[in-house]
Formats: sequence, structure tokens, C-alpha cells
Amino acid sequence: MGQIDIDKFMEENYKVEDFTHLHWKGTFKEYVDLVSSNPKVTRNSFQRIYDMIVSFGMSSYTEYKKDITRYHFFDDPFDNGADAVFGIDVHLMKLVNFFKSAASGYGTEKRVLLLHGPVGSAKSSIARLLKKGLEHYSRSDDGALYTFEWVDDEATDILGGQNNFPSPMHEEPLKLIPVEVRKSFLEEVNKGQDSDHKVKIKGEVSPADRYIFNAYMEKYDGDWKKVMKHVVVKRLLLSEKDRIGIGTFQPKDEKNQDSTELTGDINYRKIAQYGSDSDPRAFNFDGEFNIANRGIVEFIEVLKLDVAFLYDLLGASQEHSIKPKKFSQTDIDEVILGHTNEPEFKKLQSNEFMEALRDRTVKIDVPYITRLDQEVRIYQKDFNAEKIPHVHIAPHSLEMASIWAILT
Repeated sequence: MGQIDIDKFMEENYKVEDFTHLHWKGTFKEYVDLVSSNPKVTRNSFQRIYDMIVSFGMSSYTEYKKDITRYHFFDDPFDNGADAVFGIDVHLMKLVNFFKSAASGYGTEKRVLLLHGPVGSAKSSIARLLKKGLEHYSRSDDGALYTFEWVDDEATDILGGQNNFPSPMHEEPLKLIPVEVRKSFLEEVNKGQDSDHKVKIKGEVSPADRYIFNAYMEKYDGDWKKVMKHVVVKRLLLSEKDRIGIGTFQPKDEKNQDSTELTGDINYRKIAQYGSDSDPRAFNFDGEFNIANRGIVEFIEVLKLDVAFLYDLLGASQEHSIKPKKFSQTDIDEVILGHTNEPEFKKLQSNEFMEALRDRTVKIDVPYITRLDQEVRIYQKDFNAEKIPHVHIAPHSLEMASIWAILT
């Protein structure tokens, strides 16, 4: 076994500059300068996902006298093709068209994206791809996005005796611009910009950020510039494992879950510190809808959800807002992705109490593959010398297995 000098190895292979670049911090003024030079940093979640898919390129081919586009994003360039999706390019085109329409604000952004198909038809693979892609894209210069945190050297009561207080829902920093001057600000910053890259500011910050903002405004007698000295803007890196911008919700036993899993719950330990359970600083904005703000939330087997959860789901999709316990409607910006199988979907169609959900979903069919060459590619991905080096696969075994799969 060869010896390795870990210090030398890390010096040659790990670059501290990359870490610094990805963890940029700056003032609010510096962020506004950044927005002026690159308005794309303020894109909403639908625009970001559509741009992400397109950024990996595409190719066209003709089949059955139809022009079909293959988006290379679905080859899984992040993980060496581990979650690559083959043979359903027509349906993937419909999926991308959903994001294209939502990115332009044509209405699909107010709907739940529902992947519908039989067991094993790559619904989960598509969801995993979108989540992996967002993580990767947020770390690129093209997909950069930003949030902010509150800082105070004096550790005053406003931040609960702390020196810093990160925005709990990773809010867009431009939301800190007062509503009464937003129109004038947008006119100024959008001068000379084409319609595809215009900056927009939608909604208000989360209740905790709003509380802190108002407290500082009161402290400085409405001097907004002094308030902004307590704001540090920082790069936001989306991560499913760290629950930043990417959430996953899976239905469990009805007795062991409630809607606070989606919208957050009171932090009882902090009630003594802040004196009230209706103080937003004593609330954990850590539900799946909260942490997925600015990104995507996946609902596994979405139609198995209890009715109580559907109320939150409908409001989140149609109004782009959620209702945390004891607080007002809170704005969110995220893609809501669900997947379900055939029996559950049939139950939805026959249930008249689910009419509101039916109206607020866009169904994308994810069928089984019926083309032999594409089925063989799936088997080659799962059974090869790299994955199972100690097993010999006889010639044409994968082709025969693929034929059997398609014929049955």
C-alpha cells in the first residue's frame, strides 16, 4: 500500500480560492451592483430550473415523422449517467415545456407538477435528476443565487443576543427594499434590459426577517440605510442533505405526522428567551415548504397525503404562500413536484372532494419504454463490468432480457 502525504496532496488538488468564491459575502449595495450587471441572479425557481435544463444543451432527431428534442440534462452529466433517463424523450419534452411556460409566467407556475406512471418508469429518477441538477447549478457562476443574514456587533435583543441571524427561509435580498419604492427601483434597474432578463421583486420576507427589519427601522427612526448596515448578503448553495433550497416529503402513518412538517413549528426552548410563542424568532421555519424556498420540494406518493396536508399544498401552488402556525401568510418561491402511480391517480379522478387538487395539477405521463434499443441502454447502465466486475455476463444476455421486458 503506497504512502501519501495528505498535506501535499491537498495543496495540489484542493483550492481554497474555489471555496472563497462559492462563499462570497458582501454588503447590500454590492449585491445591487451585482444585480445591475447580472439580473439573472434574481430569477425565480421555475426560471432557474428551465435555464439549468437548457444549459446542458440539446439535440434534435426525427422519429415517426415528428421532430423530437433530446435534452442532454437527462443523460445525468453529474453522476456519470447513474440516473439517466432513456426512451421517453417526447414526455421529457412536455416536462421541459411545463418549466418553459412557468418561467414565462403563463400559469403553470401556479400548479403542482405531477409525474404519473407505473412502478419503475423513472419518475423518481427524474425527481432525483432535478434535485441533483439544482445543487450542481447553484455552484456554477451561471446558476448563482444569493440570500442574506442579519449581523450586529452589539448582540442586541433584536437578534436575541446573537451576533448574527441567518434568513430562515433563504430569502432574496431585494425583498428588503420597501414596497413603496420598489416600482421606482425596478424601473431604474431594468433600464436597457430585454424582457427576458428584467428584475422582479415578488412578495415579502419571512415573518422573522420582517420582525427584525421593523425593529431596526424603529431603532433608527426609519433610516433604511442604517438598517442595511446590519445586512450581509451571501452566496446560497442549494443542498438536499443540508436542507437548503431542496426538500423531500414522504407520507407516513397518519398518527405520526402533522402539517407542521410542511410549514414549521414553535421552538419551545426559545419561548422563555423571547417571552411569547407568537414571536417569529421563537419559531422554527424548518418545514419542507420553508427550507425548499428558492428551489424545489418533492412529494413522494403525493396522492397518499392526508387531506390536512392538501390544504397547505393547494395554497402553496396557487397563491405561492404558506400559513405557518400563529403567523400571517408567508410568500414562497419554489417548484412543487409530486409523483404517483396509476391506482392512486384513478382514486383522485373518482374522488369529488379532490376536485381542487385535480384543477391545480399538471400531469406529465412517464410511461414504460417500448423501444428495444433504449431498454438495452438501461440494462447496460445497471449491469456492466464497472458495477459488477466479478460476474461474467454472457453475450446478448441484456438484449434477451430487454426483449422479455418489453414483450411482457
